[in-house]
Amino acid sequence: MSKAKKPDTPATGGKGEDARKNRLAAQLRANLARRKAQARSRRQGEADQRPDGLRSQPSETEE
Repeated sequence: MSKAKKPDTPATGGKGEDARKNRLAAQLRANLARRKAQARSRRQGEADQRPDGLRSQPSETEE
């Protein structure tokens, strides 16, 4: 008894899938832009301009 093979083409979800792909693409572009800006600021020696993120750990000499 052999099982029926499924077609190799993936099933498409229609509009929902297109919206998801567009949203993920936009998030990827935004992330890339943030990473590029961060890399540029590090090369120039300037502080990161993001309001969020982790604070640096105080060094032992600052105590």
